[in-house]
Amino acid sequence: MKNLSVVTEFTLLGIPHTEGLETMLLVLFLSFYIFTLMGNLLILLAIVSSARLHTPMYFFLCKLSIFDIFFPSVSSPKMLCYLSGNSRAISYAGCASQLFFYHFLGCTECFLYTVMAYDRFVAICHPLRYTVIMSHRACVILAMGTSFFGCIQATFLTTLTFQLPYCGPNEVDYYFCDIPVMLKLACADTSALEMVGFISVGLMPLSCFLLILTSYSCIICSILQIHSAEGRRHAFSTCSAHLTAILLSFMPVVLIYLQPTPNPWLNATVQILNNLVTPMLNPLIYSLRNKEVKYSLRKVLQPVAFLPGR
Repeated sequence: MKNLSVVTEFTLLGIPHTEGLETMLLVLFLSFYIFTLMGNLLILLAIVSSARLHTPMYFFLCKLSIFDIFFPSVSSPKMLCYLSGNSRAISYAGCASQLFFYHFLGCTECFLYTVMAYDRFVAICHPLRYTVIMSHRACVILAMGTSFFGCIQATFLTTLTFQLPYCGPNEVDYYFCDIPVMLKLACADTSALEMVGFISVGLMPLSCFLLILTSYSCIICSILQIHSAEGRRHAFSTCSAHLTAILLSFMPVVLIYLQPTPNPWLNATVQILNNLVTPMLNPLIYSLRNKEVKYSLRKVLQPVAFLPGR
């Protein structure tokens, strides 16, 4: 019988076809990461410090900003570490943790976008009942529900991936541990699990997207019935930021997980955009077209601008 050693650590090979570009990528990704953290912290500070923004819509935006801080933090620190010349090794537990938290945060954000679409649906289609339907208790339950179901999905996908035996090659041909690259290293037939994972990863965002589409179909119908041009413009302005964020979040999922023949370089490029660029853009998307957030940000930043010595 053939002796097989159990893998205790993996080696991250990094982004395919980027040999010799480590310094440039380090500067670029570190800049993205810092701007992501700063932008989302500013949005959090603006919402928390302004009583005017203590509403359901901004409560969910606050949670989105928190997750946009943690989401790139799953893979970026390790990637920046080995781009700066340090070890590319990651422990078995570290690899499993990366995969779990990546899908937990990603799935939770997906559910959160759905809840935010429902919030806009209630606000525009049932304005008189808005405060009753979107009560503080309802908002807390919805927010906790997004994390709960995100955790279930991530636990299922992580268990599915790491119940396989890993006893041979340990080089992960990617910049972090994700399902497609990990299945290639397993010492067992993964065809059935690939199908289950494909259905699971595809079904969740598809269900969320259909619910969002239903909400926005009703919203558009309601907006078109508003007689005031100013009212229509305000309603469209409120929803356009959310729609932009949804497209930026959902398109990478479709490109990465639902393509028939995976392309490692394309996957890495799209996933980096999803991991670093989208969380960096969300604060801009939600603040540039929102007068209340811009006003609150000005109030937060004004005392900093007038500090002694500035």
